[in-house]
Amino acid sequence: MSGHHHHSHSHDHAATALNRNFKIAVGLNVLIVVIQATYGFVSHSIALIADAGHNLTDVLSLLFAMGANFLAARPPTKTRTYGFRRTTILAALFNAVILLITTGAILYGAIERWAHPVAVDGATVSIVATIGIVLNAFAAMLFLDGRKGDINVRGAFLHMAGDAAVSAGVVVAGLLIVGTGLLWIDPAMSIVISIVIAISTWKLLRESFNLASDAVPEQIDPAAIESYLRSVDGVLEVHDLHIWGMSTTHVVLTAHLVIPDRAIEDALLFEISRELHDHHGIEHTTIQVERGAISCELADSHVI
Repeated sequence: MSGHHHHSHSHDHAATALNRNFKIAVGLNVLIVVIQATYGFVSHSIALIADAGHNLTDVLSLLFAMGANFLAARPPTKTRTYGFRRTTILAALFNAVILLITTGAILYGAIERWAHPVAVDGATVSIVATIGIVLNAFAAMLFLDGRKGDINVRGAFLHMAGDAAVSAGVVVAGLLIVGTGLLWIDPAMSIVISIVIAISTWKLLRESFNLASDAVPEQIDPAAIESYLRSVDGVLEVHDLHIWGMSTTHVVLTAHLVIPDRAIEDALLFEISRELHDHHGIEHTTIQVERGAISCELADSHVI
C-alpha cells in the first residue's frame, strides 16, 4: 500500500493572504452593517434594514470561514490524523444554512411591511446603499482569484458580490420611491432581495452538503480517473475506488489495483500519484496493490 501527499510552501503564503482578506472583509462588513442599520431606522426603510441584516450574517459567515481556514492549516495529531481540514466543509454548510434562515426572516419582514406600509426617505436609502455597493464590491475582489478552487472562498465571494448586487437594487428602490412616492416599492425590493439570496445560496448548500456526506467533489471526474487507472501498464482490474473531499480544497482517493504480472516499484506508485494530482486534482492518494489471487471484495464481505 502506498500513500502520497502533495503540498507546497506556497500554501502557507496563500493561507496567510486569505486570512488577511477575511479580516479586511469582516471589517468592511461591520462598517456596512452599522451604516445601513442606523440609516435604515432613520429613513424607515425595511429594504435597508434587510440589507444590514444580510450583511450581519455575512460577518458571522466570514468569521466561521476564517476560523475554519485557520484550523485547517493546523498539523495532524495522533487522534486527528487528517487534522481539522473538514472544518472548512462544516463552515461552508453552516454558512449556507444560516443564510437561508436569514432570507426567511427578511421575507417575513417584507411581507409585514407590505401589509403596513410606512413612509420611506428614498434619497437617504439610495445614498447609503451606494456606499454598500462600493464597500461590498471591494470586499468581493479580495476573493476573486481564490473562488474557483475552494467553496469556502467562493461562498465568501458570493456573499460579497451578492451584497453589492442587492445594494444596487436598494439604490433603484430608493430612486423609484423619490420619483413615484409609492410605498410598496420598499417591501417589494426586500422580497426580490430574499429571492436573489436564496437562489445564490442553493448551490453552496448543495455542494457543501455533498462534501459533508463524502460525495465526490463536483470538480472531480471519477469516470476519467478510473479510466486512467485501468490504462496503467499492468493493471488488470480497479476496484474499491473511493474519492471524497477531506476539506473544501483537499481531495482524497483510495483504490485497489490488481496487477498480477508487473513488478511493483515505488516509481510506479509515485507516477500514478503525480498523474492523479496534476491532471485530476487529487491531493492525497492511497493505492493498495493486489496480485489477483484472492478477491478482497469477497473477503471483505465476510468480515463481521
